[in-house]
Amino acid sequence: MRLLIDQLEQSLQSGNYYLSLFTALTLPDIAGAMDSEDGVASGAKYNAWYEKWARPRFVDILKESMPEHMREHLSEMENPLDGEACYLFRCSLLHQGRTIHPKNKYSRIIFVEPGATTNTFHYNTMNDALNIDLAIFCKEMILGVRLWLDSVENTELYQKNYQNFVKRHEGGLKPFIVGVPVIG
Repeated sequence: MRLLIDQLEQSLQSGNYYLSLFTALTLPDIAGAMDSEDGVASGAKYNAWYEKWARPRFVDILKESMPEHMREHLSEMENPLDGEACYLFRCSLLHQGRTIHPKNKYSRIIFVEPGATTNTFHYNTMNDALNIDLAIFCKEMILGVRLWLDSVENTELYQKNYQNFVKRHEGGLKPFIVGVPVIG
Protein backbone atom coordinates (compact mmCIF):
# COMPACT_ATOMS: atom_id res chain seq x y z
CA MET A 1 0.00 0.00 0.00
CA ARG A 2 2.84 2.37 0.81
CA LEU A 3 4.41 1.71 -2.61
CA LEU A 4 1.14 2.78 -4.25
CA ILE A 5 1.22 6.04 -2.27
CA ASP A 6 4.89 6.61 -3.15
CA GLN A 7 4.12 6.09 -6.83
CA LEU A 8 1.16 8.47 -6.62
CA GLU A 9 3.49 11.14 -5.22
CA GLN A 10 5.98 10.47 -8.04
CA SER A 11 3.19 10.68 -10.60
CA LEU A 12 2.09 14.03 -9.23
CA GLN A 13 5.65 15.38 -9.18
CA SER A 14 6.25 14.29 -12.78
CA GLY A 15 3.13 16.04 -14.09
CA ASN A 16 1.04 12.91 -14.72
CA TYR A 17 -2.10 14.61 -13.50
CA TYR A 18 -4.68 12.22 -14.96
CA LEU A 19 -2.92 9.28 -13.32
CA SER A 20 -2.57 11.18 -10.06
CA LEU A 21 -6.22 12.18 -9.92
CA PHE A 22 -7.52 8.75 -10.91
CA THR A 23 -5.30 7.05 -8.35
CA ALA A 24 -6.15 9.49 -5.56
CA LEU A 25 -9.86 8.89 -6.16
CA THR A 26 -9.41 5.13 -5.71
CA LEU A 27 -7.69 5.38 -2.33
CA PRO A 28 -10.85 5.64 -0.21
CA ASP A 29 -12.26 2.59 -2.04
CA ILE A 30 -9.15 0.53 -1.38
CA ALA A 31 -8.73 1.68 2.22
CA GLY A 32 -12.43 1.31 3.02
CA ALA A 33 -12.38 -2.24 1.70
CA MET A 34 -9.18 -3.15 3.52
CA ASP A 35 -10.67 -1.81 6.74
CA SER A 36 -13.78 -3.98 6.53
CA GLU A 37 -14.65 -7.54 7.51
CA ASP A 38 -15.50 -8.67 3.98
CA GLY A 39 -12.66 -6.76 2.27
CA VAL A 40 -15.02 -5.50 -0.44
CA ALA A 41 -15.49 -1.87 -1.50
CA SER A 42 -18.84 -0.06 -1.42
CA GLY A 43 -20.13 3.47 -1.71
CA ALA A 44 -20.93 3.56 2.00
CA LYS A 45 -17.41 2.42 2.95
CA TYR A 46 -15.89 4.98 0.55
CA ASN A 47 -17.98 7.76 2.06
CA ALA A 48 -17.20 6.79 5.66
CA TRP A 49 -13.47 6.42 5.04
CA TYR A 50 -13.24 9.71 3.12
CA GLU A 51 -15.14 11.59 5.86
CA LYS A 52 -12.89 10.24 8.62
CA TRP A 53 -9.48 10.21 6.97
CA ALA A 54 -9.32 12.45 3.87
CA ARG A 55 -11.82 15.28 4.27
CA PRO A 56 -10.31 16.66 7.51
CA ARG A 57 -6.86 16.88 5.88
CA PHE A 58 -7.98 20.09 4.12
CA VAL A 59 -7.61 22.02 7.38
CA ASP A 60 -4.36 20.23 8.29
CA ILE A 61 -2.73 21.19 4.99
CA LEU A 62 -4.14 24.72 5.16
CA LYS A 63 -2.62 25.20 8.61
CA GLU A 64 0.72 23.89 7.36
CA SER A 65 0.79 26.59 4.69
CA MET A 66 0.08 29.43 7.12
CA PRO A 67 2.47 31.21 9.45
CA GLU A 68 2.15 29.83 12.97
CA HIS A 69 0.80 33.07 14.45
CA MET A 70 -2.14 32.94 12.01
CA ARG A 71 -3.14 29.32 12.69
CA GLU A 72 -4.87 30.11 15.94
CA HIS A 73 -7.13 32.56 14.11
CA LEU A 74 -8.24 29.98 11.59
CA SER A 75 -11.95 29.58 12.06
CA GLU A 76 -13.55 26.18 11.75
CA MET A 77 -13.32 25.71 8.02
CA GLU A 78 -14.65 22.62 6.36
CA ASN A 79 -13.84 20.98 3.08
CA PRO A 80 -16.99 21.43 0.95
CA LEU A 81 -16.32 18.18 -0.93
CA ASP A 82 -18.11 15.70 1.29
CA GLY A 83 -17.86 11.93 1.00
CA GLU A 84 -20.98 11.53 -1.10
CA ALA A 85 -19.97 14.21 -3.63
CA CYS A 86 -16.44 12.77 -3.85
CA TYR A 87 -17.81 9.25 -4.37
CA LEU A 88 -20.22 10.36 -7.10
CA PHE A 89 -17.40 12.27 -8.81
CA ARG A 90 -15.16 9.21 -8.56
CA CYS A 91 -17.89 7.05 -10.15
CA SER A 92 -18.43 9.43 -13.06
CA LEU A 93 -14.73 10.01 -13.70
CA LEU A 94 -13.47 6.44 -13.38
CA HIS A 95 -16.37 4.72 -15.13
CA GLN A 96 -17.47 7.23 -17.76
CA GLY A 97 -14.51 9.61 -18.00
CA ARG A 98 -16.79 12.51 -17.00
CA THR A 99 -16.61 15.27 -14.44
CA ILE A 100 -20.38 15.45 -14.21
CA HIS A 101 -22.67 13.13 -12.25
CA PRO A 102 -26.42 13.75 -12.40
CA LYS A 103 -26.87 13.07 -8.65
CA ASN A 104 -23.96 15.24 -7.49
CA LYS A 105 -24.72 18.52 -5.73
CA TYR A 106 -22.19 20.20 -8.04
CA SER A 107 -22.89 20.60 -11.75
CA ARG A 108 -19.29 19.57 -12.33
CA ILE A 109 -15.98 19.34 -10.49
CA ILE A 110 -12.98 21.07 -12.04
CA PHE A 111 -9.33 20.54 -11.09
CA VAL A 112 -6.66 23.20 -11.63
CA GLU A 113 -3.27 21.77 -12.58
CA PRO A 114 -0.21 22.69 -10.53
CA GLY A 115 1.76 25.60 -11.93
CA ALA A 116 -1.12 26.82 -14.10
CA THR A 117 -1.32 30.03 -12.08
CA THR A 118 0.47 31.71 -9.20
CA ASN A 119 -2.84 31.80 -7.32
CA THR A 120 -4.29 28.85 -5.46
CA PHE A 121 -7.89 28.00 -6.27
CA HIS A 122 -9.01 25.26 -3.92
CA TYR A 123 -12.56 24.30 -2.97
CA ASN A 124 -14.10 27.37 -4.57
CA THR A 125 -17.65 27.17 -5.83
CA MET A 126 -18.17 29.05 -9.08
CA ASN A 127 -21.83 29.12 -10.02
CA ASP A 128 -22.61 25.52 -9.11
CA ALA A 129 -19.25 23.99 -10.08
CA LEU A 130 -16.61 23.08 -7.51
CA ASN A 131 -13.04 24.10 -8.31
CA ILE A 132 -10.23 22.09 -6.67
CA ASP A 133 -6.44 22.41 -6.75
CA LEU A 134 -5.35 19.01 -8.10
CA ALA A 135 -2.06 18.80 -6.20
CA ILE A 136 -3.57 19.81 -2.87
CA PHE A 137 -6.44 17.34 -3.32
CA CYS A 138 -3.98 14.51 -4.01
CA LYS A 139 -1.89 15.52 -1.00
CA GLU A 140 -4.99 15.48 1.21
CA MET A 141 -5.77 11.94 0.06
CA ILE A 142 -2.15 10.84 0.53
CA LEU A 143 -1.97 12.32 4.02
CA GLY A 144 -5.27 10.63 4.91
CA VAL A 145 -3.97 7.25 3.75
CA ARG A 146 -0.69 7.66 5.61
CA LEU A 147 -2.50 8.53 8.85
CA TRP A 148 -4.93 5.66 8.34
CA LEU A 149 -2.10 3.20 7.62
CA ASP A 150 -0.27 4.30 10.75
CA SER A 151 -3.36 3.47 12.80
CA VAL A 152 -4.41 0.17 11.16
CA GLU A 153 -1.36 -1.40 9.55
CA ASN A 154 -0.69 -3.74 12.46
CA THR A 155 -4.28 -4.75 13.12
CA GLU A 156 -5.51 -8.26 12.45
CA LEU A 157 -8.22 -7.00 10.08
CA TYR A 158 -5.78 -5.03 7.93
CA GLN A 159 -3.30 -7.90 7.85
CA LYS A 160 -6.05 -10.30 6.76
CA ASN A 161 -7.15 -8.05 3.90
CA TYR A 162 -3.60 -7.05 2.96
CA GLN A 163 -2.89 -10.68 2.04
CA ASN A 164 -5.11 -10.13 -1.03
CA PHE A 165 -3.84 -6.65 -1.85
CA VAL A 166 -2.03 -6.28 -5.18
CA LYS A 167 1.71 -6.16 -4.65
CA ARG A 168 4.89 -5.75 -6.66
CA HIS A 169 7.00 -8.92 -6.63
CA GLU A 170 10.59 -8.06 -7.57
CA GLY A 171 11.59 -11.60 -8.60
CA GLY A 172 8.26 -12.70 -10.01
CA LEU A 173 5.33 -14.61 -8.55
CA LYS A 174 5.81 -18.38 -8.33
CA PRO A 175 4.56 -20.57 -9.94
CA PHE A 176 3.34 -18.15 -12.62
CA ILE A 177 6.27 -15.95 -13.61
CA VAL A 178 9.73 -15.96 -12.08
CA GLY A 179 12.86 -13.90 -12.62
CA VAL A 180 11.19 -10.63 -13.62
CA PRO A 181 9.24 -8.05 -11.61
CA VAL A 182 5.46 -8.48 -11.71
CA ILE A 183 2.49 -6.79 -10.14
CA GLY A 184 -0.05 -9.29 -8.98
